[in-house]
Amino acid sequence: MNIVIAGAGIGGLTAALSLLRTGHKVQVLEQASELLEVGAGVQLSPNCTRVLFELGLGDEMVARSSEPVSKEVRLWNTGQAWKLFDLGPMCREKYGYPYLTIHRAHLHATLLDAVNRLSPAAITLNAKVASCVTNGEGATVTTADGRSFTGDVVVGADGVHSAIRAQLFGNDKPGFSGLVAWRGLIPMAKLPLHLRDAKGVNWIGPGSHVIHYPLSNDGLVNFVGAVERSDWKVESWHEKGSVDECLRDFANWHADVQTLIRSIATPYKWAMMTREPMASWTTGCITLLGDACHPTLPFLAQGAAMAIEDGFMLARALNEYPGQPAQALQKYEAARKERTSRVVRGSNDNARRFHDHSLASETGAAEYVDREWTPARVVERYDWLFRYNVNEAII
Repeated sequence: MNIVIAGAGIGGLTAALSLLRTGHKVQVLEQASELLEVGAGVQLSPNCTRVLFELGLGDEMVARSSEPVSKEVRLWNTGQAWKLFDLGPMCREKYGYPYLTIHRAHLHATLLDAVNRLSPAAITLNAKVASCVTNGEGATVTTADGRSFTGDVVVGADGVHSAIRAQLFGNDKPGFSGLVAWRGLIPMAKLPLHLRDAKGVNWIGPGSHVIHYPLSNDGLVNFVGAVERSDWKVESWHEKGSVDECLRDFANWHADVQTLIRSIATPYKWAMMTREPMASWTTGCITLLGDACHPTLPFLAQGAAMAIEDGFMLARALNEYPGQPAQALQKYEAARKERTSRVVRGSNDNARRFHDHSLASETGAAEYVDREWTPARVVERYDWLFRYNVNEAII
């Protein structure tokens, strides 16, 4: 079939690669004039790396990533640490695939190179989607400069501000989460040795939390901090803040957190918005994937993973229902709706869990961590995510 995909992000490229590998013709429309290396770090849990290995990218991903040995929780003021779970060899043994942390640009470049190897003309730049309408048994996308692209299937992989979603289902109604997030990349050489460890760290505190982990190849550490604030509601990854402002948001936090913040050359800040899961994201031969249909807060580290799973599962559905694109898209949506909705809600729950105000005192914090991060609770929150198999899920 001819498939038109709006958006050359991680989800759009995963869908394109999955479809090309099974013989479909793919046209990806990207509004940018060039595909630049932008963004920060991203975590790829084994449910996600399974897909990348299935697509033949496993060795390249491992070479470009860091493979943390564990994740731990640390208390905001004392630095007391509790192990969250083991990763590294134990993750591979338990789930069959690694847990990787990588610069988003490297993940994107790996997918882009793979698509270009199979179809050098698959991606069209400067193609901002203006409209999408059904057309007989297919659909036609028209770009802002008047070009038209017709496919048997059209996929909106155009992100949280999806033009295709807005046209088909109306504008979404995000609500402010009450959280402002900071992000930055830190040269590892600027940090003391104990902050260069190959592990993911989640600092928790009353009203705020911080996450940091290493990124391979770059010699970088990824930093994300979230704080309860009501004075900033710009949902953009490109708004620059200042080190001083970030330090004020984490005043009185442990010296390690202060060191991390002071080592960021340019911190960026954005308002975190919440959205309810969509009741449906498919109509006829048009569907959505990734952030276009289930944007989520990053507190389960599953945003990229859900888009990657979507792209693979979309191709599976179209292959399992040949010649029946509308039915295939309904099956794809049905296969993804419950899982992605659970991720959205679980991420919202973690936002509250990471910021509980009983963490203000050492005694309250110890009781809270002992209750909320027991091995059984950790398995309950994460095992269902990591065990997911894109080849065995029912379509």
